[in-house]
Amino acid sequence: MLTGKQKRYLRSQAHHLSPIFQVGKGGVNDHLITHIQEALEVRELIKVTILNNCLEDRGDVARELAEQSGAELVQVIGKIVVLYKESKEHKTIELP
Repeated sequence: MLTGKQKRYLRSQAHHLSPIFQVGKGGVNDHLITHIQEALEVRELIKVTILNNCLEDRGDVARELAEQSGAELVQVIGKIVVLYKESKEHKTIELP
């Protein structure tokens, strides 16, 4: 679990990132989760966009993405989800 201070730090780091994945009408599937896990191992912090044609609730999609990928949910703001997972081999982010 991340503390409030750590979440604030990660939000500031994620501010300049662009979303690299999109969740559409297909919702969350195994293929998407696999790609998110690979991206988290390399980058540690990513943004995911939830498109308007996604039929599920944005909060539910965000929790499902975090749970299935083994990541921490940093923030859900509008249609953007920010996920963090500490990398085993490519650790670059030092949490306060």
